[in-house]
Amino acid sequence: MSSIEIGDHAPDFSLPSQSGEQIRLADFRGNTVVLFFYPKNETAICTREACRFRDDYQDFQDAGAVVLGVSSDSVESHQSFADNHRLPFILLSDSNGVLRRAYGVPSTMGILPGRVTFVIDPQGIVQMRFSNRFAADQHAAEALAVAQEIVRAAAGGGEVSEPES
Repeated sequence: MSSIEIGDHAPDFSLPSQSGEQIRLADFRGNTVVLFFYPKNETAICTREACRFRDDYQDFQDAGAVVLGVSSDSVESHQSFADNHRLPFILLSDSNGVLRRAYGVPSTMGILPGRVTFVIDPQGIVQMRFSNRFAADQHAAEALAVAQEIVRAAAGGGEVSEPES
Protein backbone atom coordinates (compact mmCIF):
# COMPACT_ATOMS: atom_id res chain seq x y z
CA MET A 1 0.00 0.00 0.00
CA SER A 2 1.57 3.26 -1.10
CA SER A 3 0.94 6.37 0.92
CA ILE A 4 -0.36 9.67 -0.41
CA GLU A 5 2.05 12.42 0.62
CA ILE A 6 2.30 16.20 0.42
CA GLY A 7 2.52 17.30 -3.21
CA ASP A 8 0.66 14.28 -4.58
CA HIS A 9 -2.60 14.56 -6.51
CA ALA A 10 -5.42 13.39 -4.25
CA PRO A 11 -7.12 10.28 -5.64
CA ASP A 12 -10.74 10.84 -6.60
CA PHE A 13 -13.41 8.68 -5.05
CA SER A 14 -17.14 8.09 -4.89
CA LEU A 15 -18.60 7.00 -1.53
CA PRO A 16 -22.03 7.21 0.10
CA SER A 17 -22.60 9.89 2.72
CA GLN A 18 -24.72 9.60 5.86
CA SER A 19 -27.72 10.62 3.72
CA GLY A 20 -26.96 7.91 1.14
CA GLU A 21 -25.89 10.45 -1.49
CA GLN A 22 -22.81 9.51 -3.54
CA ILE A 23 -20.05 12.04 -2.87
CA ARG A 24 -17.02 12.49 -5.11
CA LEU A 25 -13.88 14.45 -4.34
CA ALA A 26 -14.19 15.99 -7.80
CA ASP A 27 -17.48 17.59 -6.66
CA PHE A 28 -15.38 19.93 -4.50
CA ARG A 29 -12.71 20.95 -7.03
CA GLY A 30 -12.04 24.65 -6.47
CA ASN A 31 -12.42 24.27 -2.69
CA THR A 32 -9.99 23.21 -0.03
CA VAL A 33 -10.99 19.76 1.26
CA VAL A 34 -10.20 18.40 4.71
CA LEU A 35 -10.43 14.61 4.50
CA PHE A 36 -10.11 12.95 7.89
CA PHE A 37 -10.00 9.20 8.35
CA TYR A 38 -10.98 7.89 11.76
CA PRO A 39 -11.44 4.37 13.14
CA LYS A 40 -15.04 4.12 14.39
CA ASN A 41 -18.19 6.07 15.22
CA GLU A 42 -19.17 6.56 18.86
CA THR A 43 -15.80 5.62 20.34
CA ALA A 44 -14.30 8.08 22.82
CA ILE A 45 -11.34 9.37 20.81
CA CYS A 46 -13.20 9.40 17.48
CA THR A 47 -16.13 11.27 19.01
CA ARG A 48 -13.74 13.85 20.52
CA GLU A 49 -12.09 14.29 17.11
CA ALA A 50 -15.39 14.67 15.24
CA CYS A 51 -16.68 17.13 17.84
CA ARG A 52 -13.54 19.23 17.48
CA PHE A 53 -14.13 19.43 13.72
CA ARG A 54 -17.74 20.38 14.56
CA ASP A 55 -16.65 23.07 17.03
CA ASP A 56 -14.22 24.54 14.47
CA TYR A 57 -16.61 24.07 11.53
CA GLN A 58 -17.37 27.78 11.07
CA ASP A 59 -13.64 28.51 10.93
CA PHE A 60 -13.24 25.83 8.25
CA GLN A 61 -16.11 27.37 6.29
CA ASP A 62 -14.56 30.83 6.65
CA ALA A 63 -11.38 29.36 5.13
CA GLY A 64 -13.42 27.98 2.22
CA ALA A 65 -12.83 24.39 3.33
CA VAL A 66 -15.13 21.41 3.01
CA VAL A 67 -14.81 18.84 5.82
CA LEU A 68 -15.30 15.15 5.03
CA GLY A 69 -14.99 12.41 7.66
CA VAL A 70 -14.32 8.82 6.58
CA SER A 71 -14.66 5.51 8.42
CA SER A 72 -15.78 2.00 7.53
CA ASP A 73 -19.03 2.44 9.48
CA SER A 74 -22.33 2.06 7.61
CA VAL A 75 -24.39 4.90 6.19
CA GLU A 76 -26.93 4.30 8.99
CA SER A 77 -24.25 4.40 11.67
CA HIS A 78 -22.93 7.66 10.20
CA GLN A 79 -26.42 9.19 10.24
CA SER A 80 -26.84 8.25 13.90
CA PHE A 81 -23.35 9.56 14.78
CA ALA A 82 -24.02 12.85 12.97
CA ASP A 83 -27.41 13.24 14.68
CA ASN A 84 -26.11 12.32 18.15
CA HIS A 85 -23.31 14.90 18.02
CA ARG A 86 -24.82 17.54 15.71
CA LEU A 87 -22.06 17.07 13.12
CA PRO A 88 -22.57 19.60 10.31
CA PHE A 89 -20.16 18.00 7.84
CA ILE A 90 -20.35 15.00 5.53
CA LEU A 91 -19.45 11.53 6.81
CA LEU A 92 -18.48 8.95 4.18
CA SER A 93 -18.89 5.21 4.45
CA ASP A 94 -15.78 3.38 3.22
CA SER A 95 -17.20 -0.01 4.17
CA ASN A 96 -14.72 -2.06 2.15
CA GLY A 97 -11.68 0.14 2.92
CA VAL A 98 -10.96 1.02 -0.71
CA LEU A 99 -10.46 4.73 -0.01
CA ARG A 100 -8.37 4.03 3.09
CA ARG A 101 -6.07 1.85 0.95
CA ALA A 102 -5.98 4.40 -1.90
CA TYR A 103 -4.72 7.06 0.50
CA GLY A 104 -2.34 4.68 2.27
CA VAL A 105 -3.93 5.09 5.69
CA PRO A 106 -2.24 2.47 7.87
CA SER A 107 -3.76 0.20 10.46
CA THR A 108 -2.48 0.02 14.00
CA MET A 109 -1.21 -3.46 14.82
CA GLY A 110 -2.80 -4.56 11.55
CA ILE A 111 -6.23 -4.44 13.16
CA LEU A 112 -7.43 -0.94 14.07
CA PRO A 113 -8.00 1.51 11.21
CA GLY A 114 -5.64 4.48 11.39
CA ARG A 115 -6.36 8.13 12.08
CA VAL A 116 -4.96 10.35 9.31
CA THR A 117 -6.06 13.78 8.10
CA PHE A 118 -5.33 15.23 4.66
CA VAL A 119 -5.79 18.79 3.45
CA ILE A 120 -6.28 19.01 -0.30
CA ASP A 121 -5.99 22.37 -2.03
CA PRO A 122 -8.47 23.70 -4.64
CA GLN A 123 -6.35 22.19 -7.45
CA GLY A 124 -6.52 18.72 -5.90
CA ILE A 125 -2.97 18.66 -4.49
CA VAL A 126 -2.35 17.29 -1.00
CA GLN A 127 -0.95 20.09 1.19
CA MET A 128 -1.00 18.24 4.52
CA ARG A 129 -0.87 14.69 5.80
CA PHE A 130 -1.16 14.42 9.56
CA SER A 131 -1.15 11.07 11.33
CA ASN A 132 -1.55 10.72 15.07
CA ARG A 133 -3.64 7.95 16.56
CA PHE A 134 -4.34 9.49 19.95
CA ALA A 135 -4.06 13.28 19.54
CA ALA A 136 -7.57 13.56 18.11
CA ASP A 137 -7.92 17.26 18.92
CA GLN A 138 -4.75 18.06 17.03
CA HIS A 139 -6.13 16.82 13.69
CA ALA A 140 -8.65 19.65 13.40
CA ALA A 141 -6.16 22.27 14.64
CA GLU A 142 -3.47 21.21 12.15
CA ALA A 143 -5.96 21.01 9.27
CA LEU A 144 -7.46 24.41 10.07
CA ALA A 145 -4.02 26.06 10.13
CA VAL A 146 -3.22 24.66 6.68
CA ALA A 147 -6.66 25.57 5.27
CA GLN A 148 -6.21 29.15 6.50
CA GLU A 149 -2.70 29.25 5.04
CA ILE A 150 -4.08 28.15 1.65
CA VAL A 151 -6.49 31.11 1.76
CA ARG A 152 -3.66 33.52 2.69
CA ALA A 153 -1.39 32.13 -0.03
CA ALA A 154 -4.13 32.47 -2.64
CA ALA A 155 -4.82 36.05 -1.58
CA GLY A 156 -1.12 36.94 -1.62
CA GLY A 157 -0.13 34.71 -4.50
CA GLY A 158 2.38 32.86 -2.32
CA GLU A 159 3.07 29.24 -1.56
CA VAL A 160 1.55 27.25 1.25
CA SER A 161 4.01 26.72 4.07
CA GLU A 162 4.05 23.93 6.64
CA PRO A 163 2.33 24.92 9.89
CA GLU A 164 4.57 25.10 12.92
CA SER A 165 3.91 22.35 15.44
